[in-house]
Amino acid sequence: MLKGKHLIGPRDFTLEELDEILNLAHLIIENPKEYSKVCEGKLLAALFYEPSTRTRLSFEAAMHRLGGSVIGFSEANSSSTAKGETLEDTIEVVSNYSDIIAIRHPESGTAERAKKHSSVPIINAGDGSNEHPTQTLTDLLTIKLLKGSFNNNVIALCGDLKFGRTVHSLIKAMSRYENNKFILISPNELKLPDYIKKEFLIENNIEFIETTSLEEGLKHADILYMTRVQGERFEKYEEYLSLRDSYILNREKLNLAKEDMIVMHPLPRVNEIQTDVDDDPRASYFRQAKYGMYVRMALIAKLLGCV
Repeated sequence: MLKGKHLIGPRDFTLEELDEILNLAHLIIENPKEYSKVCEGKLLAALFYEPSTRTRLSFEAAMHRLGGSVIGFSEANSSSTAKGETLEDTIEVVSNYSDIIAIRHPESGTAERAKKHSSVPIINAGDGSNEHPTQTLTDLLTIKLLKGSFNNNVIALCGDLKFGRTVHSLIKAMSRYENNKFILISPNELKLPDYIKKEFLIENNIEFIETTSLEEGLKHADILYMTRVQGERFEKYEEYLSLRDSYILNREKLNLAKEDMIVMHPLPRVNEIQTDVDDDPRASYFRQAKYGMYVRMALIAKLLGCV
């Protein structure tokens, strides 16, 4: 039973529980009207201390489409944080008003802190460069629907692998399935942190290579996961400027890839995927964003016990 559980990281749920959520999301996609009132009377608090478009709006759309309601804020300055209120106090109060809380914060570890002060389920909607588990659920649903299996994939991850919480969470999730291999494409300055390589790849005997070449990685990938270089994570803006256009996927480069490869991106994109890729059948990032709403519907419904 998932009712009442928190989601802080993608490994909080067993593979069976993940399947339960993904299968429900698929059912909702096929028959959304059947689920349009299952959470009627329930209230989601969306506490977004960091700017967001897709994640925040998909949470709000998900709750409304389930028949529930939403309260919250979209930036820290519009909350009592601006007056000096602690995260812990905010959670203590808001959990008295709501049935479930989605929280996004620029500092790593905040969702884990919030969990300890909440009387209702906490969903981590992204905490710093740490985790983004609902994006991972979105990614898993996309892979399930477009590739058919979580096993036997070559997954190329490109761009900001150092700060990219979506990358960190996806590696942690896909390392649980059989015979997956990883191609890690990044500048030397943005390589995947050693602790993730050690704990989730090396210690699990999962094959991976590191390269600075997008073209080389493209040739072998079943899934290409592009990411933007995140300017907000850099202390020196000049360093960001020197790295932001390290990788740019265009139609010419895509010609090097397999015909059945899929291109994913957590969005927003900046310049790392050119618009001439958008009408290629392998471009999956806008479908991926749509799936995000459905998988959050399934997650909310399960954690609240609505289905």
